[in-house]
Amino acid sequence: MKTKTLKKNKVNVVTLGCSKNIYDSEVMMGQLKANNFEVEHESMKEDSEIVIINTCGFIENAKQESIDSILAWSGAKDRGEVSKVYVTGCLSQRYKPQLEKEIPNVDAWFGTAELPRLLKTLKADYKHELVGERLLTTPSHYAYFKIAEGCDRPCAFCAIPLMRGKHKSTPIPELVDHAKRLAANGTKELMLIAQDLTYYGLDIYKKRNLSELLKHLSDVEGIDWIRLHYAYPAGFPMDILDVMKERDNICNYLDMPLQHISDNMLKRMRRLISKKKTLRLMDEIRQKNPEVAFRTTLITGFPGETDDDFQQLYDWVEESRFDRLGVFPYSHEENTHAYTMEDDVPEEVKHERAEAIMELQSGISHDLNQKFVGQTMKVLIDKVEGDHFVGRTEYDSPEVDNEVLIPTEDNFLRVGDFANIKIDYAEHYDLYGSPVE
Repeated sequence: MKTKTLKKNKVNVVTLGCSKNIYDSEVMMGQLKANNFEVEHESMKEDSEIVIINTCGFIENAKQESIDSILAWSGAKDRGEVSKVYVTGCLSQRYKPQLEKEIPNVDAWFGTAELPRLLKTLKADYKHELVGERLLTTPSHYAYFKIAEGCDRPCAFCAIPLMRGKHKSTPIPELVDHAKRLAANGTKELMLIAQDLTYYGLDIYKKRNLSELLKHLSDVEGIDWIRLHYAYPAGFPMDILDVMKERDNICNYLDMPLQHISDNMLKRMRRLISKKKTLRLMDEIRQKNPEVAFRTTLITGFPGETDDDFQQLYDWVEESRFDRLGVFPYSHEENTHAYTMEDDVPEEVKHERAEAIMELQSGISHDLNQKFVGQTMKVLIDKVEGDHFVGRTEYDSPEVDNEVLIPTEDNFLRVGDFANIKIDYAEHYDLYGSPVE
């Protein structure tokens, strides 16, 4: 029984998964607004006629979260709390036939490249003149900035090519125009994302062209920080580091998911790089830019990972002293190359190994953070939380990295502004400081 009046043509967009999905939701919301829909992101008002769920299908936990969300909104539709439920994104792309059978009261399912069809279903037009226009779900001073879609890499564990297709770069002029529009609306930080940043340009310019793109983006007035996420190690273009050193507004930050260090694992994962080449690459990057904050992600429990393989991984993390690090226990995904292998590492062992790495990294992070104590750092203020302003240095990305906490009492800072902050003390993942005139 419907208990409240739902607003006609009001859409609530729910986003699950990674920053690429956030970007896609923002583009979809921009198109809906241009078609005179009232749009909110993850609204708590419960008065939307339509709910669109943008799903993740990457690993088991993410898939389950997406399914739980679909079931919850499907139940809300049964109770008359919403009129229409639509599902889009990676899970829908990957499992549409099964999902249609199992959850029949979802009104329609759409894949990752079916925004025009979704809009048509809502009796809306896809407006080509709005390419690049978005309704930001992040604070307006930073934005995820997708430069390419899809992936051509053969990684054994990854289902992304199944869901996102082959790599397709967005041309430089289009990206520069997009950056200018964001800057005009107050965006100060661009976080460059793609399935593989370093492949950028190979399809349309016939060469790795990320360094050229960075030069053009760094010339956009109003963009103070540009941050690089998801750089693949094999074939890494070193000229990126030259541009990073030349341009003050390109952060000394590099997110490079390395996944493992054992040659046995790298070969089974089909990473196209060896332990020796990985170590050489890391050394060359750090020599060329000693200031760079190095973020990586790893996988524990991949099929065939022995105690020796894991010990190599553990020892390497201990020696490498990454600035930032995350770990995923391996997820056995259908239709990937790794799915042909026996998933022979017990779940509890996968998680124990991941926890051991994170405990090790916690100590490393604590040690590395002590070098900032006493320094005055440029900090971007993201939000107010409790009795602290919460900000970040150029070495940190939102949600995943360290934060700088500044007491609100007796301090006057504005969200979205930069401030000079003296670091007074440091913990494992947080820095504490005070403003400097």
